[in-house]
Amino acid sequence: MSHTDTRRLGNVRLYAERCIREEADALLELIPQLDEGFDKAVELMFNCKGKIIVTGVGKSGHIGAKIAATLSSTGTPSFFINPLDVFHGDLGVMTPNDVVLAMSNSGQTDELLRFIPMLQHSNIPIISMTGNADSLLAKYSDAHILVYVKKEACPLNLAPTSSTTAALAMGDALAIALMEVRGFEQRDFAQFHPGGSLGRRLLTTAADVMHTDDLPIISPEMHLGEAIIHVSKGKLGMGVAMSDGRVAGLITDGDIRRAMERWQAQFFDKTVSDVMTTTPKCIPTTMKIAEVQKLMHKHKIHSVLVTDEEHHLLGIVDSYSCVV
Repeated sequence: MSHTDTRRLGNVRLYAERCIREEADALLELIPQLDEGFDKAVELMFNCKGKIIVTGVGKSGHIGAKIAATLSSTGTPSFFINPLDVFHGDLGVMTPNDVVLAMSNSGQTDELLRFIPMLQHSNIPIISMTGNADSLLAKYSDAHILVYVKKEACPLNLAPTSSTTAALAMGDALAIALMEVRGFEQRDFAQFHPGGSLGRRLLTTAADVMHTDDLPIISPEMHLGEAIIHVSKGKLGMGVAMSDGRVAGLITDGDIRRAMERWQAQFFDKTVSDVMTTTPKCIPTTMKIAEVQKLMHKHKIHSVLVTDEEHHLLGIVDSYSCVV
């Protein structure tokens, strides 16, 4: 290995830092480029009655595929199509209800320019995303989004680096703007991501995860010495005091420890009613796990009781149950 190679290997972190800084600068330089073209693009996509069809060649195509996936997952039906396939029958998937988002850094990509007349003939709106506002693609678009970068992070200024990062970020900006305009919420997100952890938390209810077997039920009159046994057997760190078939209170292993410290020798003379919480947090079976987690976090508790309208105990949800 030559001395030059060794020196270069010793600077790899500097190269990485320079690349990241240059790409970060390129992203910040996008902000002044936001104009009425971006506004028009969001308006076209928001009012689209069909699909957003994203297209691009090469690296722009790879970025376009990711943008299409992001749009679809955030409430804007979208898919990616290779412009080369358009000339071999795939133009048939496009309708006047659709909107095309065409991506090209130069704005002069021949494969994209060739099917613009077809789109115009079918009255399909075109949004272009390019680094050249004077390009043919920008000129023949209904809305143009400028994504110009001064230079690539590549030391040769050749490999698409800053330009693709900028295009990806602008695609995210479109998706986020559309989410805000639509009032897209967590519940909506879960419907598009039912297999993810967020989707499960937002769709799973207390009834789906609550403990129902061998619940640690005790009576308010039970002495604390006996209550310890029931709380221990229940393995939930708590005991539910029941009276006339309804929840009367809750006692935790922490309550028991504090009672032992307080009363010491008199501890075994005390009953559950002396230490129990008479207003435990109770939830319905229909409460979503995401809301249960918020409730636990707010009140700094690890378990909640699941009850019906008459305060009958149906089950217990603890923090471990919420890990879905």
